[in-house]
Amino acid sequence: MKFVTFRRGAKAPEPGVVLGERVVSLAGAGYSDLIAVLAHCDEARARIENWVFNPPSEAVSDLAAVKLLAPVPRPPKFICVGLNYRDHAIESGMEIPSVPTIFNKFPNVVIGPGDPIVLPKVSTRPDYEAELAFVIGRGGRAIPAARWRDHVFGYTIVNDVSARDFQLATSQWLMGKTFDSFAPTGPWIVEAADIADPHALDISLSIGGEVLQNSNTRELIFKIPELVEYLSQVVTLEPGDIVATGTPPGVGFARKPPRYLLAGDQVTVRIQAIGELRNPVVAEG
Repeated sequence: MKFVTFRRGAKAPEPGVVLGERVVSLAGAGYSDLIAVLAHCDEARARIENWVFNPPSEAVSDLAAVKLLAPVPRPPKFICVGLNYRDHAIESGMEIPSVPTIFNKFPNVVIGPGDPIVLPKVSTRPDYEAELAFVIGRGGRAIPAARWRDHVFGYTIVNDVSARDFQLATSQWLMGKTFDSFAPTGPWIVEAADIADPHALDISLSIGGEVLQNSNTRELIFKIPELVEYLSQVVTLEPGDIVATGTPPGVGFARKPPRYLLAGDQVTVRIQAIGELRNPVVAEG
């Protein structure tokens, strides 16, 4: 199933499930938001299935008639993994990491599909990064790598937008990664059971139809089991946490000549078995 957060007109956001060209709200099933679904994912499965396959008419909307938001509009944590594709580390002129490189984005910079990426006036080097992200369902700390499937609810798409001039000004990347709107996410979370192997998915990014990144998640240096174990030995993972797993080669600052984001661009990230995340690019007003 594809889990979403959506809005019908001027109504408050609702959690839902996409079935074909329809979306079924889970609000009437007792869930106030998608984190509530994730927090009770073990016991919620049968309840949600019974609801979405026999919903009341008022719970159903045409997908084209609603506004999809980021699946988790305010994740408890938005964790990112840097330099996690071997070729991307090489193109960046950096050593292949022996341990994961971890940074974060602030939760309030998350935007959804179709929302504009806003280019800040203070940056001249805004860049793009296509990424597979996993979403935590059951929380926990000190999770063994072998138990990763017990804690990963599903997968979504992230564009790790990055202001390279701010990112590379110091050894700490956070400020260049967390401008407002720099975390496009969505359009939905595909349940983990629907993707047999998240380490065998084609991933690409295009701008205006030109493919700039094109790889496969098999090229990840640190796979999801390792990341779950590594992160959870430090911090308790919580329902709704998003972990973006890194980007493949082809980013703008490493191209010759560099290709940075420009107002008017239309950016599309595609990941096999998940779908497309599309966002326009605008200049800060």
